Amino acid sequence: MTMVKIKLVRQVESRLPSSYGEFHVYAFSELADDKMPHVVLLNVDTDFEKPVTVRIHSECLTGDVFHSLRCDCGEQLDESMEYIKLHGGVLIYLRQEGRGIGLIEKLKAYNLQDEGLDTFEANTALGHQEDERDFTPSIQILKDLNIHEIDLITNNPAKLEIFYDSGIVVRNRIDLAIPYTNENRDYLLAKVKKKGHFLNRIL
Repeated sequence: MTMVKIKLVRQVESRLPSSYGEFHVYAFSELADDKMPHVVLLNVDTDFEKPVTVRIHSECLTGDVFHSLRCDCGEQLDESMEYIKLHGGVLIYLRQEGRGIGLIEKLKAYNLQDEGLDTFEANTALGHQEDERDFTPSIQILKDLNIHEIDLITNNPAKLEIFYDSGIVVRNRIDLAIPYTNENRDYLLAKVKKKGHFLNRIL
């Protein structure tokens, strides 16, 4: 997929007290009137003298908000925020629902998964690429925050690859070992078999 390079701007900064601690919250977008900006949470206790813990998380309304059992997104978000609460760090919340195809198409893909397709096959059956997400906005965001060495919370090798020759060094990968359920085991297996996710030890 060819990514369109856009210039992200830090549109606003505010204070966000939460059950995970105190954060600075930022909205990043190209345009000031963008109603769906990328959202960034920075723990106020982050130590910038060390590699900064970072989680790049793509929006998943069904998992993050409604605690869907079809995926592990909500659990990954919760575990990442717990880690950042304890160790400091940054959550980058990218607004690319349904692997970039949007909520309506994602729900159509759910129906195809119920008919036997895996998560990637369902996307292509609807005329999309297997995964249309772009993680590279995270590079602009981290550089804006003057962060150049990170420990990355991820199971997805594609998120590691974006940092090659980016000017940002990934010192360590932090594993997310979310137990599978009967509802999401096939979904997780597809991520391992087709995209090489680091999930073998839980499946």
